[in-house]
Amino acid sequence: MTTTFSDTDLRTDAQAWLDGFSRFLAAELAPTAVFAPQAYWRDVLAFTGDLRTFSDEIPAELLRRQELTKATNIRIAEDRTPPRLVERAGIPCLEVIFEFDTLAGSAVGVARLVDVPERGLLVRSLFTTLDQLADHPERTGEHRPVGQADSSKFGGPNWLDRRIAAQAYENRDPDVLIVGGGQSGLTLAARLGQLDVDALVVDTHARPGDNWRTRYHALTLHNAVWLNDLPYMPFPATWPQFVPKDKLAGWFEAYVEAMEINFWGTTAFIGGDYDEQSQSWVARVRRGDGTVRTLRPKHVVIATGVSGIPYVPELPGLSQFAGRTLHSSEYDDANDFAGQRVVIIGTGNSAHDVAQDLHAHGIDVTMVQRSSTTIVSVDPSAAAADASYLTAPTLEDCDLLSMATVYPDLYTGSQMITATMKELDKDLVAALNRIGFRTDYGEEDTGQQMKFMRRGGGYYLNVGCSDLLISGQVGLVQYADTAGFVAEGLSLTNGDVVEADAVILATGYQTQQEGVRALLGDEIADAVGPIWGYDDEGEVRNTWRRTAQPGLWFSSGNFQLCRIYSKVLAMQIRTELDNG
Repeated sequence: MTTTFSDTDLRTDAQAWLDGFSRFLAAELAPTAVFAPQAYWRDVLAFTGDLRTFSDEIPAELLRRQELTKATNIRIAEDRTPPRLVERAGIPCLEVIFEFDTLAGSAVGVARLVDVPERGLLVRSLFTTLDQLADHPERTGEHRPVGQADSSKFGGPNWLDRRIAAQAYENRDPDVLIVGGGQSGLTLAARLGQLDVDALVVDTHARPGDNWRTRYHALTLHNAVWLNDLPYMPFPATWPQFVPKDKLAGWFEAYVEAMEINFWGTTAFIGGDYDEQSQSWVARVRRGDGTVRTLRPKHVVIATGVSGIPYVPELPGLSQFAGRTLHSSEYDDANDFAGQRVVIIGTGNSAHDVAQDLHAHGIDVTMVQRSSTTIVSVDPSAAAADASYLTAPTLEDCDLLSMATVYPDLYTGSQMITATMKELDKDLVAALNRIGFRTDYGEEDTGQQMKFMRRGGGYYLNVGCSDLLISGQVGLVQYADTAGFVAEGLSLTNGDVVEADAVILATGYQTQQEGVRALLGDEIADAVGPIWGYDDEGEVRNTWRRTAQPGLWFSSGNFQLCRIYSKVLAMQIRTELDNG
């Protein structure tokens, strides 16, 4: 990388820009001395109380927000990655992690400075985020509890007694009801607990981790273990790179115990109404014994993830099919299909994994492709993408730098890593194309991660099923070549029939907005609008942030996103409760 920066005095250069930024916020320095001609600013709670990205009128917006934020004491962060020369989205820059104080609490920022001819070092990409609430710092480090109540009281309830009482909710309601006990719900509950917020997680599964434990036998995570750490409890260093689902399920259960998360299993959220007068919800949950409990939390968080209500398309003739039909979310064990012939509709991750699991048990499988699919090898391509996330010495700083990436740079960076993947996987993809499997690389070649962020699916991380397709051990039919289902199986346009005893619909899930509609009604669903995918600023729609419906929040995403944004969401809810 060629730059005009001085490698010998990066800290001085960084501090000089920070001093200028401080003077700008005090209206003592012109914005042209601080901002590059094309600049971006992403803020997470620090100045805006929201998740916002700005590309126009940044100086005026910052100064307006500064009147209430009162950002002071802007300084290089001493205990984090020092100022260094890097390349982000193909652009050389001096990357500076800094800290500052606000009225709301302590904050962190990232400035990516470029050398502008005749003007010097100016910020092209600025990121600011609230890190700790002044009145409610996370109970870690110097703020961790002493535990004196458990060590000095001999006549009253001990820790276990208090935990049992806390989870019963016999004479109180939680402040927050979290619907869903996967990584979205549990990480948020852990974060809220550290902010002294009373939260209850309800899940239809009996035990924490059952959302993984009950899935198909051979499942493992498809990305590296070091990306998937949970807040406060990283996975042991001895764990395998790709974590088996039952090992993960056990960790979830241990996480609930260790983080003192209130969890009601075998409990379904069946609906609710918002009481404007009390500014709280009347939420109804059905317990495992069939009884319905009415709770009155101030906030409800839907944390069932991008994969909510299964989408079951209307397929011609499917009602005439004589065999078993199920959605892939219902698939558990290949032994249930012993000796059968199975047709799988779909070619995303679930479809491929189910097909490979069935094939491994000697079951005849045919996949039906309805739309083109992004195919990425776990090794080397996905491994290269995982490694590209590790841009700093600590995972905490990697997470921060990921948050600091504004949408235009995320887009460009996705195209760059996808170009590398295309080269690494060119033989695999060419072999798939030769058998008629249709592939793509996402919108404008931005790859599978951007596909996930836009639509939650449409890709496969190859752990072997692509090779089975190429070799013909798993069959492939294009949906365009089908005429519809008949009693015996799937009829093709050429008159042949793919005989089947079972059809598995790996057809994805309805939008989260439709899930809201089913639980809370049309008025709230229409007011909230689309959930997930990017808005005009490049922020994720109605996720980890306030919605049009007071007291209603959404949390979704992979482990990395949940680890990062559970803290962002928890701080907003804590603030809402304090201002309530």
